[in-house]
Amino acid sequence: MKSEGEWPLNSRIPLVSVVIPNWNGGALLAVCLETLSHQTFRDFEVCVVDNGSTDGSVAYLAQHFPCVRVIANAQNLGFAAAVNQGIRAGQSRYVAVLNNDTEVAPDWLAALVSTAERFPDAGMFASKMLFANDVQVINSTGVCVDRAGIVWDRRGGEIDDDREVAPVEIFGPCGGAALYRREMFGVIGLFDEDFFAYLEDVDLAWRACTAGWRCLYVPQACVLHRHSATGKEGSPFKSFHLGRNKVWLMVKNYPFRALWRYVPLLVFYDMMAVLFMLAVRGDVHTLRGRWAGWLQLRRMWRKRPYISPNDRKDVACLLPPVWPWRVLRRYQHLPAVAPEHST
Repeated sequence: MKSEGEWPLNSRIPLVSVVIPNWNGGALLAVCLETLSHQTFRDFEVCVVDNGSTDGSVAYLAQHFPCVRVIANAQNLGFAAAVNQGIRAGQSRYVAVLNNDTEVAPDWLAALVSTAERFPDAGMFASKMLFANDVQVINSTGVCVDRAGIVWDRRGGEIDDDREVAPVEIFGPCGGAALYRREMFGVIGLFDEDFFAYLEDVDLAWRACTAGWRCLYVPQACVLHRHSATGKEGSPFKSFHLGRNKVWLMVKNYPFRALWRYVPLLVFYDMMAVLFMLAVRGDVHTLRGRWAGWLQLRRMWRKRPYISPNDRKDVACLLPPVWPWRVLRRYQHLPAVAPEHST
């Protein structure tokens, strides 16, 4: 049990608010919060937003981590809404978003904050996420998007190279372990709560990129991740939301001037993804998700006012597409191979 003396106590507004969404993750929270309590950087607060857990998570936090701020929802409002609640509850300069199935290195926050202070034009900072069951293999160093509309974890499946030290500019961070500048939220808004869960981090990063905010990957900010410990890989719930949110992501964010030029490419690769899921895994939920996404096309299209028809950035932030048979290589390190972003 943690005593109050082991946690940073602030009589003023802390520099960082760490927001942890939780849904029936009581068994995971103990390790996550334990590692947070040993951070070398101390000017932070922790806010756990519980989404109607039935496993006693809230009572456990009250007993074992009394210094953690807890927001208890009566029902599961989703990852995006929970994170937004945590963001609104604080006033810190930076907001760190952390999955409950992570373990952070002692200098995780120190590395992120020092980089953020050095680069005021960057609004997002990505961690190095390693698989908890194989700490030599990278889970994610941020997210990538290509011109075919495919999203994947940057460097996923590669062997870790601990000689990396310099920050690298990337598309965006994985929301499982990221630092955001609060000022950026004031410009582009918070996570899109319609997404509920999955790809909301990519949507936020895309909006930020369009608005001129950079994202930096910080190699020294290390996190161990129990991949999909809450939303199981390949589950109907995850397949449906990934399928639906993929449609919404493209409708909301794909650069207007390039959209019509790349529509055939987007449709072709998305059809290939759906056919793969149906043929190889018998997964109809990804198709159901796409259909649900298209039914809300008009509402999502109306969320595009920040993208100008004369967008000068065009597709500069998107990587070139690869041949279809090479797409699967981006996901071979995951428990269930699926052509979707699935951190």
